[in-house]
Amino acid sequence: MSYDVIVIGGGPSGLMASIAAAENGAKAMLIEKGNKLGRKLAISGGGRCNVTNRLPQDEVIKHIPGNGKFLYSAFSIFNNYDIIDYFEGMGVELKEEDHGRMFPVSNSAKTVVNALINKLHELEVDVRMNTPVKAVHYEDSEHTVILDDNTKIQTKSLVIAVGGKAVPHTGSTGDGYAWAKKAGHTITDLYPTEVALTSTESFIKDKSLQGLSLRNVALTVLNKKNKPIITHQMDMLFTHFGISGPAVLRCSQFVVKELRKGQNSVPMVIDALPEEKEDQIINKILHSIEQNPKKLFKNLLKGIVSDRFLTYILKINNVYDDQKAANVSKEAVRSIVQSIKNFTFDVHGSLSLDKAFVTGGGVSIKEVVPNTMQSKIMHGLYFCGEILDIHGYTGGYNITSALVTGRLAGMNAATEASYSNW
Repeated sequence: MSYDVIVIGGGPSGLMASIAAAENGAKAMLIEKGNKLGRKLAISGGGRCNVTNRLPQDEVIKHIPGNGKFLYSAFSIFNNYDIIDYFEGMGVELKEEDHGRMFPVSNSAKTVVNALINKLHELEVDVRMNTPVKAVHYEDSEHTVILDDNTKIQTKSLVIAVGGKAVPHTGSTGDGYAWAKKAGHTITDLYPTEVALTSTESFIKDKSLQGLSLRNVALTVLNKKNKPIITHQMDMLFTHFGISGPAVLRCSQFVVKELRKGQNSVPMVIDALPEEKEDQIINKILHSIEQNPKKLFKNLLKGIVSDRFLTYILKINNVYDDQKAANVSKEAVRSIVQSIKNFTFDVHGSLSLDKAFVTGGGVSIKEVVPNTMQSKIMHGLYFCGEILDIHGYTGGYNITSALVTGRLAGMNAATEASYSNW
């Protein structure tokens, strides 16, 4: 049994690679070890599938802090706007939501997954489900894929699109790293990104803030010299083990990188009122005290931040529920506002890679041609998607990277196979 192109992995990059290979005239096979194609697509965006992002190209690449610049060459051939056109050309209507995120008008990931599967069938790609790959053998003129039942299939071009190690229930269990290593590739250290963070701070241990959501806060990661590394302004959540939510996920890779340098903990700062200056808040509160000296101080501050967070802030500043406004000193007001604007605490770790949304690390991009996704080491070998050492924030950026690299890998795998047919 012989094919021009075999793609291993039926996630977003593998689906796109198979389609692109077939569209470019290749006899293509897609091998998927699970019983469903596009599993990660199906759960992305809360089951609505955040297909891509409509932000300008430079902004999209900025939102892929893990080697996003590598994608500039690929984007010059097929970019986020091309993804939008491609899906709309297949009859999948898309709509734009906050921060440029693009979703199907149907609000269902199935619309996206089904469109890709229908395209595979239309192009007569040979799709093998429930088919684990046992090994890959590289040879001079073609490569051999050996299945679990010892069936051997020859191919002129091989595309490895099996994902990383994050979200393993979708099939991403790191199978491809061994096949990449066998071809001579370097696998950079793997670590969790877009992951919840853990902390042993007293307010986490005693569950004072467990379940509390903070809206639109500025969350900052500090380095060991207490200098800011990154700030993200979004929502966050206190959990029984630490912190989570969009702002935390975005900051997490920077925390993980600091911890990987050998630090035991990483300081983080919450500014719960990022749109307001500290002095303005202090003056507003002092004026309020002057106007309402007999009122309970706690009631004067009602609505400034969420009640539970306020209760905790007052407690750590030794201001009590029954304290009248007139009995709260200017120093105490300053300290309270300081706590609201600079709530500093330590995080000590993250959840494990299998609990992360995205894998950091992977096949070294130094060993991959940026405008074809071809291996620089082995002829007829291509990589795409999360197996590469590329990672972005959630918000359609990782799927964009997967679809773009998948498109290029499939196109170029087909081209290389056609040359070897001459």
